Amino acid sequence: MNFKVNPVFANNAESILDHIKMFKTTGVVLGNGQRNIIKLFDFNDKTINIKSFKIPNLINKVAYRYFRKSKARRSFEYATILLEKGIGTPMPIAYQENFNLIGLKDSYYVSEHLVTELTYRELVEIPDYPDRDNILRQFTKFSFDLHEKGIEFLDHSPGNTLIKKNEGGNYSFYLVDLNRMEFHQSMSFEMRMKNLCRLTPLKEMVAVMSNEYAKFYDAPEQKIFDTLWKYTADFQEQFYRKKRLKKKLKFWKK
Repeated sequence: MNFKVNPVFANNAESILDHIKMFKTTGVVLGNGQRNIIKLFDFNDKTINIKSFKIPNLINKVAYRYFRKSKARRSFEYATILLEKGIGTPMPIAYQENFNLIGLKDSYYVSEHLVTELTYRELVEIPDYPDRDNILRQFTKFSFDLHEKGIEFLDHSPGNTLIKKNEGGNYSFYLVDLNRMEFHQSMSFEMRMKNLCRLTPLKEMVAVMSNEYAKFYDAPEQKIFDTLWKYTADFQEQFYRKKRLKKKLKFWKK
């Protein structure tokens, strides 16, 4: 077993371990748990969530033991880096990896549970969402700040940014599902646009984001829009192609 706890919670290490050990029999399930399972637990005077990652296949069992960091460890370490860089994410508390003779058996990531009003997904699915334009513009500035700090969030998709409303029409943004991330000295224009292409299929949202991004980045708004919309269209085509292929494969399996 490999267990690491955030120094802030060092005095609670034993209690955190107990929660992980009882993961299968206690806690409240959050979400559908199709791949990874997230459960909520009461912890002192707050709520924490523990994410149990899907048991890896044979190749990944070996890879996560000897060649790559597990998703749980990466989530913990990336959350720590994000907070150091001033980027919002739920407070990392601990991670645990369990190994057997073959390799990684299972792994868990423990973090603070944040209750927020919405995610980016609501902006896509609810066109008349209150204060939508303002939220979208503030989210775009948040994404620009990520890029300026060299943070390439590879899972920058609709459900992976929690959005909390503050006073005065301001919003705070928190990244979740952190195990796929890269850090750079700087990010090129192409990298920045590709990083935003999974967020929405709606052209009008891409137009608003392009308009806002152009306020902070040295490139014409039209160039930003044309490039971002091209990558967005390419991603959507690829996404639905994969979906159709999966449907065919399921048909043949029947």
